[in-house]
Amino acid sequence: MPVDGGSRLRKGAGRRRRILKTLSLSGVSALALAASMGSSLAQAANTSTTQFGADQMVWLAALGGACAFAVTASFAFLRNRRTSAARIGALSRENRDLKLFVDRLESMLNTEEQRIIAWTGLGERPGLTPHVWGNLPDTCGAPRSAAQLLSFSTWLDAKSAELLEDHLARLRSIGEAFCITLETRHRTYIEAVGRTAGAASVLRLRDLTGDRQSQAELAARNARLSGELYMLHALLEAMPAPAWQTDAEGKVNWANRAYARAVDCASPEAAVSGAVEFLDAPAREAMSRERNDDGCFRSRMPIVAAGERRVFEVTDVRSNVGSAGIAIDISELDRTKKELKRTEEFHGRTLDQLATAVAIYGADRKLQFYNAAFRALWDLDTGFLDGQPEDGIVLDTLRAGRKLPEQADYRVWRTKMLESYQSLEARESWWHLPDGRTLRVIANPHPQGGVTYIYENVTERLDLESRYNALIRVQGETLDNLSEAVAVFGSDGRLRLWNPAFSEIWAMPEDQLSVMPHVNDIVNTCAANTGEMDAWRQLAGSITGLMDSRTHLAGRMERRDGSVLDYATVPLPDGGTLVTFVNVTDSVNMERALVEKNEALQQADDLKNAFIQHVSYELRSPLTNIIGFAQLLSDPKFGELSDKQGEYAEYILSSSSALLAIINDILDLATIDAGIMELDLSEVDVAQTVSAAVEGLKDRLVDSQIVLRTHVPDDIGTILADERRLRQVLFNLISNAVRYSEEGGIIDVTCKRQGATVVFTVKDHGCGIPQEMIEAVFNRFVGHDSGARRRGAGLGLSIVKSFVELHGGHVEIQSREGNGTTVTCTFPAKPEVTGRVAAE
Repeated sequence: MPVDGGSRLRKGAGRRRRILKTLSLSGVSALALAASMGSSLAQAANTSTTQFGADQMVWLAALGGACAFAVTASFAFLRNRRTSAARIGALSRENRDLKLFVDRLESMLNTEEQRIIAWTGLGERPGLTPHVWGNLPDTCGAPRSAAQLLSFSTWLDAKSAELLEDHLARLRSIGEAFCITLETRHRTYIEAVGRTAGAASVLRLRDLTGDRQSQAELAARNARLSGELYMLHALLEAMPAPAWQTDAEGKVNWANRAYARAVDCASPEAAVSGAVEFLDAPAREAMSRERNDDGCFRSRMPIVAAGERRVFEVTDVRSNVGSAGIAIDISELDRTKKELKRTEEFHGRTLDQLATAVAIYGADRKLQFYNAAFRALWDLDTGFLDGQPEDGIVLDTLRAGRKLPEQADYRVWRTKMLESYQSLEARESWWHLPDGRTLRVIANPHPQGGVTYIYENVTERLDLESRYNALIRVQGETLDNLSEAVAVFGSDGRLRLWNPAFSEIWAMPEDQLSVMPHVNDIVNTCAANTGEMDAWRQLAGSITGLMDSRTHLAGRMERRDGSVLDYATVPLPDGGTLVTFVNVTDSVNMERALVEKNEALQQADDLKNAFIQHVSYELRSPLTNIIGFAQLLSDPKFGELSDKQGEYAEYILSSSSALLAIINDILDLATIDAGIMELDLSEVDVAQTVSAAVEGLKDRLVDSQIVLRTHVPDDIGTILADERRLRQVLFNLISNAVRYSEEGGIIDVTCKRQGATVVFTVKDHGCGIPQEMIEAVFNRFVGHDSGARRRGAGLGLSIVKSFVELHGGHVEIQSREGNGTTVTCTFPAKPEVTGRVAAE
């Protein structure tokens, strides 16, 4: 805690009084000690009368010496006390004189408005307390408290406090004196003078008032203006734009380096001394003529600088002491603006071709640009848009036409939309219009003010997304419920998609598949034998192989457990591969059973055909003999037969003829199956052939009481065919119709030409054929049994079909049970056949 000089003197006097008191107490103690020793000596003398020896003599001598010393010390103490009292009196008088002198000095220091701070001793010492004297007025901004005064940063401005601390450090360390002016936080000024006095460092603070205050303020202002002017000149020197100053007469008195380069001078000083002008005479005349009332001139003008003609933005300000100007080269800016204008025009034409509506508003919220899609989206008048309406007016117009989303509080919504002009980030909103459209509106603020609106019609996209999501869900459900296993591998060979059937067929749990294993890992897990390993390796090669053209892969895999899988790969457009597995174990087993059965049936059929051929050839010779002998027996030349014998002979001939016909049919079919049947083609009269076929069945027609009606045009003409085979076809058709007709029924035989074909139709009105048997009626030995009379060998329609197809034609049959049957044979008028037919 700092103290003053008077208090220090008072503390010294107090110390002297305490010393004297201590000395007095010491004298009293000495006297008491002497008395005690005298008493001890007397007691020893009394004792010596009774006992006296060497030890007692020693003690007696010691006591005598002590008594002598005590008496001597007492006399010395009394003398010193008188001397100390005289010196204390002198010191007291001196202390009073010094105290009076210090008080007078403090009074003198306090009469002048100043504060003196003294540090005793040079250098920094811990615990060193300065002494503070004097006072400063409150208006100067310095605190009265000594502790606050020494904390310079609390009442001086930061720069002044730092300056004072720096000077004080040098003063106390090397004794460097100083005299500076300080500025307080109250914008007042204080003079600080630092000096050394012996071993003390003294700082004197004085308030600058009156003229001295004004002088300090002017000095500070001058220093500030000088600094600002220096900084301004330094800034202009660093600028690439020419800058200059002129005096009241218009003569250049300062220029920067860019000015010197522009006028082709070596330095700014050379340009100033040579009075080289940057602006030509017409430019200076225009500048003096076009100044505004404030003396400011600003214009763009072409100027030749450094030997090149360029465009400058010239700004010149004139006052009563001169003028200052700067010329900024805007040649590049001018070219950039022109390029920007061309770019904007190009972008405008480009935006007009976009299907997305775009509107650009300026910083004044007026419409600056819109494309054709914007006009078509809102169906607004071109004149209204070209008038550059404000954003709010456009919104109001759209709301009046019910083209904006319905809002409960339109004003709040409108204000929120217009907040985009104060926003720093793009804002997105969705508008659901009353007409069902949905717009995605993006308000993108421009850094220089204004907003660009983008109106994207996402109605179709949302509809497509909805349908796409529904399709994905349907496809997912479809895949999950497919019986065949499906897996999709990516282009990297990893599993991307699978259905439960895949997990089940390969016994792989979901947690194992969910890690998206590689196809090689699946191969190692699933392949149980060599066959499965080979198939999986083909699949892995198809999935991960780098082939020029990706192709489908299909195959069959027989597993160790006996199941059979058909697998196939389908290359996907994204580089992935779809793999399907179908469990065809049951189908394969059924196929194998059917193949074995078919082979057995084929062998049985071959055996049957071989048996029939053998039997036919073996039966034909004896049957021919039977017919011959029966004819001989019935001939009257060989003797008369009784009626009964004649009847039996006719039965033999009739039965033999029927049996011969069956055998001939069997032989014909065998010939056709062997592929050696040849047709004897010739011009055949169609009408005569039909009559011949009918003639051969008259007896049976009469016996069955069936009426046969023929419908053959007179101009039917001829056909190129084998007459015997054609007649055999008609014979079999009519006999088949007779067999399945009721007694008294009707059979219609029709023949007609249709273009290059001849069509034969035989229609009966009998019992008909069931629908389930129509496909089998052309098979051999198949017939529809509806009574004993109708039972046959089942070769008629088979022979018919074989001969018609041998001629290059075809056979059709139509029948309904109970309504008769219609058989249609179509022959080409000129068949293109070789006379052979391949075995079926």
